[in-house]
Amino acid sequence: MNKYKKLAANSIIFAIGNLGSKLISLLLIPLYTYYLSTAQYGTVDLITTTLGLLLPVFTLSIYDAVLRFVMDRGYDKSIILNNALILTLLGFLVALLFYPLFKILFPFSNYMLLFYLYLLTECINSSFLQFVRATGKVALFAANGMISAVVVLLGNLIFMVFLHLGIEGYLLSLISADLISCLIVLFAGDIISNLSYKKISRPRLKEMLLYSMPLIPNALMWWVMGVSDRYLVAYFVGISANGLYAVANKIPNLLSMVNTIFFQAWQMSAIEEADAADKSKFYTDIFNFLSTLMLLVTSILLVFLKPILQFCVSAQYYTAWKYVPFLLFGVIFSSFSGFLGTNYIAAKKTFGVFRTSIIGAVVNLSGNLILIPLIGVNGASLATMFSFMVMWLLRIVETRQFVVIKINSPLLLLSFAMICLQTGILYWQIPLEYLWQVVLFIGLLVINKGELIPIYNKVIIRLIKKVLPSR
Repeated sequence: MNKYKKLAANSIIFAIGNLGSKLISLLLIPLYTYYLSTAQYGTVDLITTTLGLLLPVFTLSIYDAVLRFVMDRGYDKSIILNNALILTLLGFLVALLFYPLFKILFPFSNYMLLFYLYLLTECINSSFLQFVRATGKVALFAANGMISAVVVLLGNLIFMVFLHLGIEGYLLSLISADLISCLIVLFAGDIISNLSYKKISRPRLKEMLLYSMPLIPNALMWWVMGVSDRYLVAYFVGISANGLYAVANKIPNLLSMVNTIFFQAWQMSAIEEADAADKSKFYTDIFNFLSTLMLLVTSILLVFLKPILQFCVSAQYYTAWKYVPFLLFGVIFSSFSGFLGTNYIAAKKTFGVFRTSIIGAVVNLSGNLILIPLIGVNGASLATMFSFMVMWLLRIVETRQFVVIKINSPLLLLSFAMICLQTGILYWQIPLEYLWQVVLFIGLLVINKGELIPIYNKVIIRLIKKVLPSR
């Protein structure tokens, strides 16, 4: 299959799975804001984000090596999987030793047992899912995501609505989803036939760790950039303010969903095309399409931002809209940076990922410490935006040794200017605000049609006809 078509085909498959799961996640926002107070929602947000911090530390980010090495035909996929699982279980045992310290450090000591159970299921599930992706079972990967979202929905209805378990119910629904996911891919993903204590290789494990360990500080830096602001908002402004900030992040998550769908397919294509002679043109075409798509979705979200929050959350959460625009910019720059970051992954030069992430994290942490005390919650949004922008600009320069991407700078700058104007209209609350927002979105669509139409005509339409053949 043509590389453009393969990327588009995988993107469509991931989209089908992700759209269903993200729609369910969106439907859960009113449920959370009704059954959890702003303080409770701030607490569960800290629990899930703390898990994101600890996961790469105690697994040594080995699940990232699963994707890269299983896709390399020169390696025995069973050895890669079993190495990863053994290391994951050992890492969890090490994490148990930190239980007394975590009880003191983390502001959710009453939920530590559930937190540890969630950590275990998430560790195993991460390696399983990366194995399924790497073996080409993208349809199963996508379907599993949708099933997991349904389990989360049902779990919340049972544990939070009917049993009134609050934060415990929230965590139990996530743990249940992980367990169901593991069982599905264990059998349907042909994982069980690859499990064997005999399929363990210390030399291969060493090779995997040389690849994955530089990604640990990278993951921590992304945590600092994307999550540390939650702790600082809670410290400087209060736990209830963090609840508002957590809800504000749900809207950018819709934009992040677009990037996730694309990135899951792109990461596989980038690895496959790492040695292609024409990869610079391929990367350029795809980046220009991605940037246009992300900007257009951002514009749409700004048009409907206030109505979405007015309709989806209780009144005490409505003011969260003020923190959304700069978070959207942060997701845009994060997606651009992640796109370029695949160059390091494909070339197995993971130290470059770490180096640029370190700089971004320093910018983010410094920005949070300066801006949050000065302007409140939006200081965290601005710090996140600036840090991802800096990291993207650094990677533009650094990744030229792997591939040269020709960015349409005038068009990109004009598009950003129009979205900035949309943001200004939101804060200024001028008359006919909604009308001006729509006009700017249409203008953005018109000036970017040249980037969308070629790929749409050549690839998307053909694929849709194949996926959905006429009668």
